[in-house]
Amino acid sequence: MAISACDRIMKDPDFQELARQREIARHNEASALRHARDQGQMQADKKWQGVVAGKDAEIASKDAEIAALKARLGN
Repeated sequence: MAISACDRIMKDPDFQELARQREIARHNEASALRHARDQGQMQADKKWQGVVAGKDAEIASKDAEIAALKARLGN
């Protein structure tokens, strides 16, 4: 009896439409989460690129200071 009821429900067009809509909603949610994750990763990458660029500039400045000091000392 339960199997028969289950078969009737599974063949019902309204039930099939609800199942289809549920699958679409799951897919859309997964896509939105994946997009949000990717956007967050891109923002983090940009932030760290800025940090690295800043550190590179600091190092270049220190290198220039060292070169100037060496030139003054005659080395």
